[in-house]
Amino acid sequence: MFTRFLGIATNSLTETVRQPIYGILLLVTTFLLVLNLGLAGYTFDDDNKLLKDLSLSTMLVCGLFLAAFSAAGVLSREIENKTVLTVISKPVGRPVFILGKFTGLAGALAIAYYLNGIVFLLTMRHKVMSRSSDDFDVPVIVFGCAAFFGALLIAAFCNYLYDMQFASTSVTLSIPLMTVALVLVCLIGPKWEMQQFGKDFIDGQIIGAVVLVFAMVMIATAVAVAVSTRLGQVATLAICTLVLMIGLASDYLFGQLRDTNLIAQIAYWVSPNLAFLWVADALTQDSKITAQYVGMAFGYAMLIVLGWLLAAVALFQKREVG
Repeated sequence: MFTRFLGIATNSLTETVRQPIYGILLLVTTFLLVLNLGLAGYTFDDDNKLLKDLSLSTMLVCGLFLAAFSAAGVLSREIENKTVLTVISKPVGRPVFILGKFTGLAGALAIAYYLNGIVFLLTMRHKVMSRSSDDFDVPVIVFGCAAFFGALLIAAFCNYLYDMQFASTSVTLSIPLMTVALVLVCLIGPKWEMQQFGKDFIDGQIIGAVVLVFAMVMIATAVAVAVSTRLGQVATLAICTLVLMIGLASDYLFGQLRDTNLIAQIAYWVSPNLAFLWVADALTQDSKITAQYVGMAFGYAMLIVLGWLLAAVALFQKREVG
């Protein structure tokens, strides 16, 4: 059973990474995270606070699109093309199939989110150049660009000489290269001097916010898997977006009326409150985000993920695939 589950998860991860939309969205998100350095420079307050807000929002939207398109690619398309029959006729239980697909998707999105998170931390180290007298953070530019373009060049070289798949090879190479770049930036200061690890740009507050946004991405992935058992790509994206929007605004939409309106009260209790996971406002207002809060909120998110996975299994059990 575990071997079959692992095989489905591995195949799902590989297939997701090899999809063109995966690489495109990864590149677009990287570009937008770097572009945020310029966009955040037009405030009358601390520009770096806006940079945090913009970057976390960018990573959330990227995760939403990746979850919807990837789930539709590895699940909905297999059902429509009836290639899923070759798996569940082995026999492989439908719950195992769904859980394996979700695990593979979650792994692929975790890789994308990890790489985007490194780019976000590099931009936080560089900081917004609010004045013309501000200097570029040369180590960030040198190490970041070397890792990014190095992965692309080596992947292109391997694709040309050894016929290796470009997208998956570049992503695989980016993980260690970008990690090394981040470690070097943490150790080397803007003037090429040795410094305390992660000085002035890595702390528990930022890491906690990044973890909670990732929890929302996992919720979007679970929703996408459930919806993809019945609907196509566009509907999956629409429903994932709707679930996240309602979850983030449930306090505003239903919380104010729950004491006077029965329908609002039911809607408030039924809809998950994802505002607990969006702590960008607290981050920009210098409010403390404790490890206990992050742990409890992440656990709450995983319960929501479990609920959507159970719904996905129930929907797929009665799905005609033959």
